[in-house]
Amino acid sequence: MTKENNNDNQFEYHFPVMLKEVIDALDPRDNEIYVDATFGAGGYSKAIVEKANCKLFAIDRDPSVKKFANKIEDLFPDRFTLMMGRFSEIKELLMEQKISQIDGLVLDIGVSSMQIDEGQRGFSFDSEELLDMRMNQNEQNITAKDIVNNYDFESLCQIIKNFGEEPKAKSIARKIINQRINAPILKCCDLAKIIRSCYYGYYKKDPATKTFQALRIHINQELKELELILEASKTILKSGGRIVVVSFHSLEDRIVKNFFKKECETTSSGISRYQPNINQSDKNPSFFLKKSTVIIPTDDEIAVNNRSRSAKMRSAVKI
Repeated sequence: MTKENNNDNQFEYHFPVMLKEVIDALDPRDNEIYVDATFGAGGYSKAIVEKANCKLFAIDRDPSVKKFANKIEDLFPDRFTLMMGRFSEIKELLMEQKISQIDGLVLDIGVSSMQIDEGQRGFSFDSEELLDMRMNQNEQNITAKDIVNNYDFESLCQIIKNFGEEPKAKSIARKIINQRINAPILKCCDLAKIIRSCYYGYYKKDPATKTFQALRIHINQELKELELILEASKTILKSGGRIVVVSFHSLEDRIVKNFFKKECETTSSGISRYQPNINQSDKNPSFFLKKSTVIIPTDDEIAVNNRSRSAKMRSAVKI
């Protein structure tokens, strides 16, 4: 989740959330191999290859990111490679590059500000464009417009409730059903208006947020994708390799938190990156937590980039 930097003439990057904290946790080193599994506008990728003389592979399913990748590749032609695909396919994508294991993995989960800001992508509440929300418009068929206009009441309720944690899921689903009887719901702004009509008074967060989030997660199978790459990290990371995950809502963070709880040994005194002094337990952990507490953005960062306010960062090191 990022914010656009209009003052950078050379790079049209967005400001990646908690950049310093992410790079500190990833700790890029010379002659090592890293993967930025959610390339987006390239903010983390650029910082990684600038930090160390390393090899970086980036993953993204959105063809529109190639313009950002080309600029990094021009500067670091022998050290940067963009791989198009889902990050859940990380093993297969790396295998194509003849890579079996890596030294570090970074994930910035969810939709990027670049996608939100591009109205035609159908992510933005107030966009006059058609409802879409596909990460890759070339390979995915189902859109938010299809769901809103064709799914039955129960299916809409389940999506909005389960993926949006929306307390008014039934009311919103019922209003959607009633509205589409008269005319199809085609535009982002039209759906947002329907959702907002279920709320009264002042609300700090736009009432459309949770429903739009739910539709996006369902369409792109985001939670399943996250579960798959976390599982893959157990085998693709070398001993001493690091995984850093930035998430933006409770569903994502809960998956990451539970994964680390299941797979991590929290004893970390006297730890060396390459020779972990781990007090092994019966659960045979795959990782250890260098810091057991979640990292959140500073007040200064939130003041500059309000979209960072809900971000949480967790990291672990492969045993």
